[in-house]
Amino acid sequence: MNQDVESIWKSEQSQAIVRLCIAGAAAVYILATIGLGLLTSQTVLVLLPYIGVFFIVAVALLVAINRWRRVHHGRRVIAMLLDYGSITLVLLLGNEVMLPIAATLIWITVGYGMRYGTGYLFAGTVASLTGITTTAAFSDFWRANPYLVAMLAISVLMVPVYASILLKRTRLAHEEAMAANRAKSQVLAQASHDLRQPIHAIGLFTNCLRAAPLGPDEQVMVGRIERSLDSISRLFRSLLDLSTLDSGRVIPRQEVVSLHDLLSDLAAQNSQAARWAQVDLRVVSCRQHVFSDPALLNTMVQNLITNAVKHAPGGPVLIGCRRRNGRIAIEVHDRGPGIPADHLERIFDEFHRVTREGCDVSGVGLGLSIVRRMAALLQLVVTARSRQGLGSTLSIDGLQMAPRELLASDRTRRHPTPLDGLRVLLIEDDPEVLHATSALLRKWGCQVRAERTSPQDDCPTDLIIADFDLGEGDNGCQVIAKVRADRAEHVPAILITGHDAISPHPLLGDDTPVLSKPLRPAELRAAVAAQRLAQLAARTGAKPDRPATTG
Repeated sequence: MNQDVESIWKSEQSQAIVRLCIAGAAAVYILATIGLGLLTSQTVLVLLPYIGVFFIVAVALLVAINRWRRVHHGRRVIAMLLDYGSITLVLLLGNEVMLPIAATLIWITVGYGMRYGTGYLFAGTVASLTGITTTAAFSDFWRANPYLVAMLAISVLMVPVYASILLKRTRLAHEEAMAANRAKSQVLAQASHDLRQPIHAIGLFTNCLRAAPLGPDEQVMVGRIERSLDSISRLFRSLLDLSTLDSGRVIPRQEVVSLHDLLSDLAAQNSQAARWAQVDLRVVSCRQHVFSDPALLNTMVQNLITNAVKHAPGGPVLIGCRRRNGRIAIEVHDRGPGIPADHLERIFDEFHRVTREGCDVSGVGLGLSIVRRMAALLQLVVTARSRQGLGSTLSIDGLQMAPRELLASDRTRRHPTPLDGLRVLLIEDDPEVLHATSALLRKWGCQVRAERTSPQDDCPTDLIIADFDLGEGDNGCQVIAKVRADRAEHVPAILITGHDAISPHPLLGDDTPVLSKPLRPAELRAAVAAQRLAQLAARTGAKPDRPATTG
């Protein structure tokens, strides 16, 4: 369900819940007037059964809204007939005793307009005036009090008119904000490719340099380069994650996730950063499997670990999971200075940073806000607990345990196989990135053919790795399609892009993974290994295992 439909559905749900609450208060008032003998016995004989029928229909509407989570105008028309028809009937039967009930006409009309737009506001106003006119036409009390009728009619007319003006202003302000947000996203998207390329190339070259025979001083310098590059990459990724979430294009894809693999991989990826911060990073073994989006969950836990390592240098950081009420929670504990009470909830706000005297912490305050926004997409809850001087605990709660039938097939998966001998066709127009990626793939045992454009001859290929932007009007999708057409087979491929990565890519129309620059070597190796395993599984008929994302 996209975000617009989700918000509209929640508005309709809240309208149905408030209807029951207001109707309950009105029912109490009606029963009180009956108890005081203010209504005739004939009126009581009509009202009491009708109250029961009203609540049955109102509850049925709420059940229908929860079951069919979509925009349904017919359902709304039924709700409006129920609301306005009930008020008209009560006013006709109760006369002056039911005058307080007339006030709900304004609430109902404004409520429909605020939740569903000016069209429903207009329809509600017409329905209100129709109910008042009907009441005045058939009730002796209302006919005898024309000024009361006029006052009520003017009220139900003027309040919606004013609400309509406010709605128009709100809509214009919302459109301006959305336009500004789109402009920001477009600027970031246009600049992202040029920013990613050098960061991506530096990362690949540094990884190759680490394996070269260097002296102690040179190794220290490489380590400092890696540390600086890691900080830049994390900041850049946070900005891109935020932009992608703002675009509304993130759609969770649920699958079985091994928490043992997830937490172990993340600990390995963060081991270097932990050494830099002199943090003892440990993982408590967890054999549980959950049903979630692995990419979003990976990013969320990664941000929690980064936050703990950054704010608790020199101390231990513990990662583990805990079962709560039939669900799983992932927790990250640190022994840092703790979070002040007045900052505890605000740490999830964008650009909010907890600063301490004499302590300069990198970052702009986006990591935890991204975690909370991703948690909302997955219907999870992110919480923080802290004690000054003793440390903090951040947790992701509400993970659903994977169904047993999925786990049964998951246990039959194969183990990863080496990349030795994998024939890779690498296509990248940037010579620096092409050289660095080729060296890295060869270090892993792959046989690499490196090209800056689509190859003119047919070459044996097990895997295509192509950059999306190749210059001169070409792109990686076209190259992949051409190689597949020349070989008359579906050659596995990996697409690397400097733009927002949305996998699968619409130009390919298949499950080709899309990796986003700047790309860490561990991510590239995991993607290559996954494609290798898929090939082997296709030959043997087995289901491939998810490779460890370690470099």
